Amino acid sequence: MIVLNQQEFDYVIVGAGSAGCCVAGRLSEDLNTSVCLLEAGGPDDSVFVKAPLGFAATSSLKINSWGYQTVPQAGFNGRKGFQPRGKVMGGSSSVNAMVYTRGNPLDYDNWSALGNQGWSYQEVLPYFKKSEHNECFGENAYRGVNGPVNVCYLRSPSPLNQAFIQACNEQGIPFNPDYNGAQQFGVSPAQVTQKNGERWNAARAYLDPHRHQANLHVISQAHASQIMFEGKRAIGVKYIVNGVTHEVRARKEVVVSGGAFGSPQLLMLSGVGPADHLKDLGIPLVHELPGVGQNLQDHITTVLIYKTSKINEAMGFSLKGAVNLVKSILEWRSKRTGWITSNVSETQGFVSTEGNTAHPNIQLALCTGIVDDHARKMHLGHGYTLHVTLMRPKSRGTVTLASCNPMDKPLIDPSFFKHPDDIETLVTATQLGLRVMASPGLNAYRGEMLYEVDHNQPGQIRDFLKDHSDTEYHPVGTCKMGPVQDPLAVVDSELRVHGLSSLRVIDASVMPQLVTGNTNAPTFMIAEKAVALMRG
Repeated sequence: MIVLNQQEFDYVIVGAGSAGCCVAGRLSEDLNTSVCLLEAGGPDDSVFVKAPLGFAATSSLKINSWGYQTVPQAGFNGRKGFQPRGKVMGGSSSVNAMVYTRGNPLDYDNWSALGNQGWSYQEVLPYFKKSEHNECFGENAYRGVNGPVNVCYLRSPSPLNQAFIQACNEQGIPFNPDYNGAQQFGVSPAQVTQKNGERWNAARAYLDPHRHQANLHVISQAHASQIMFEGKRAIGVKYIVNGVTHEVRARKEVVVSGGAFGSPQLLMLSGVGPADHLKDLGIPLVHELPGVGQNLQDHITTVLIYKTSKINEAMGFSLKGAVNLVKSILEWRSKRTGWITSNVSETQGFVSTEGNTAHPNIQLALCTGIVDDHARKMHLGHGYTLHVTLMRPKSRGTVTLASCNPMDKPLIDPSFFKHPDDIETLVTATQLGLRVMASPGLNAYRGEMLYEVDHNQPGQIRDFLKDHSDTEYHPVGTCKMGPVQDPLAVVDSELRVHGLSSLRVIDASVMPQLVTGNTNAPTFMIAEKAVALMRG
C-alpha cells in the first residue's frame, strides 16, 4: 500500500532491507501500531529476484543495486573495489547469493565482552531460531521451524559439490552436517534462503503477510534525505519521490535501517556524526558522534578459477551451455528445479590457518561457475571458482560524505589490506585453497587455472591477491554498538543512538565486529532482537 498524504505514524523505518522488513513486519503484527516503511528502490516482483540464479545475470548490470564503488584502494594497487548493495524491496536479500550462515558462537560472546549486554551467543540464539523456518533439520536446540525466513538445501545441486567435499576431506577438512549448529568447522552443502525453488527474501518473509493491513504503509522509490529533530529528539524523516520532498513524522521512534553505507550517510546528512567532517560540508551539527561512518569492516575474498569440460555440472558460456540454459529456464518455470535454482555458491567450508577449529578464520565457498571480478569479466567455456575469504580482517575503513547532497553516493573506503596481517593470513589461506583444488577428489573436473598462481611462491600469491581480491559483500560496523565510554560507539546495547532520543539504528552497521560468515542471517537476528527491545 502506498500512501503519500498520511503524515504521521507511530514508527517510521528507513530502508526495506533485511532488517527494515523484519522490524516493519514484526511491529505491524500489533494492529494498534502504525508503521511507515520507506524504500529507495522499487518492487521485488521481478523474475530476476524470484529466480535464484537471476542475481548472477544482473549483478554486473547494477539492476536493483546501488552500484557503489570504493575509493581507490592502496592494497589493490589503486584499483577501486565493487560494492553492490540492494536497492529494491528486500534490500540485499533480494540480490545476494542466499547463503544462510549465522556465524560462530564466539563472535557474539566477543560482542558481549565489548560491553554489549544481552548479545552473547546464548542470548541471541533464541532470535536466530525465532526468525527461521528450517527445512534441513527440523527443530532442535539450535534450529527453529516457526519463523518467516525459509531455510533449505538447494533443490538441484551440482555434482561438483560432492567432489569438492571429497577434496576438502583429503586435506583434513571434515564433513560437517550443520555449520549453524553445534560446530562451525568443516565443509557442508550451503543452506539457503529459498522456498520451493524460489528466492525467499526479507520482503516475502516479513512484509508480504502484512501488506493487506491498514496499519502498514510501504512507500517505494522514496529516497530518505534527512532525519528531522526537535532538539535532541527524532521526530520524522524527509524523503524524496520523483524530485519532490515529502515529510513523514514519527510519534514514537525513527528507525534507520539503511545498511553499513546508507545508515551512516543518513545520520551525517542529518547533522549526527563527526563534527569537523560535517562542518567542512556546511551541515549544521545536531549531535556530535565521532564514530558515525568509522569502524567499517568487510570480508575480503580472492577467487581461484578453473576451467572444466563438464558442461552439465558447471555454468558457463558455450553453444551447448546456451541450450542447457534454455532447457533450465523451461524446467524452472514448470518444476522450480534445475540450474535456475542454483545460488552459485553451493558449498561452504570453514577452516582455520591457526589450527583453531573452535573459531575458524577462513571461509571456502565453491561456486559452480566462473566468477571473475563479480562476474563482470566474461569468459567462454565453463568452470568453477573457489572463494577464499578472510573472516576477521584487522583493517578498518570509513564511510564519509562526498557532499551535502543526499543523492550523491557516499565515499566508501574499506582500507582493504591496510593492516599487514590481513594479506599474510590470506596468502596462507590461498595456499590451503590451492591444495584443496589440486586434491584427487576434483580430478574428474579439473581443467587449466584461469589465472595461474604457484602454491609454493608466497610473493607471487601476494601479488595475485592485490590484483584479484575484493569484497565478499559483507560490510558492517559503521554505526558501532557499544557503551557510551567507547569513543566510536554510535548506539547502545538496545540500538538507541547515543545522546539522542526516539532514534535507533537497526541493521548490520551496528555490529561491533564482523561475524564468521555471511551477514544476512545475523542481520535478521539483530532486527528480531531489536523489536523485542522496542516492545520493552
